[in-house]
Amino acid sequence: MPVAQLTLDVRIEHARSLKDRRQVVRSLKDQLRQGFNISVAELDEAVTWQSATIGIVGISNSRDYLRGQMEEVERAAARMIHELGAELADSWWDFIEGEA
Repeated sequence: MPVAQLTLDVRIEHARSLKDRRQVVRSLKDQLRQGFNISVAELDEAVTWQSATIGIVGISNSRDYLRGQMEEVERAAARMIHELGAELADSWWDFIEGEA
């Protein structure tokens, strides 16, 4: 069964504290979970206030469906990140094939 993994590198230039960073990350994660049937997690430790790495995973019987979903999630995340006053520094996704 195919699994798709999307990774987002987010720059939060306006963050002056861990609280500022958390506000952006939590809002992004909540909006993505609410809008799509996906799992979302923060992948890095909060070492720096101005960056975050977000991992997103989707699973389906159809690779085509997952491809479309990940493209849609990536576009929506970029828009959400911009609305939160941050910047999408990089993003990439790939399929992870599960064993039958």
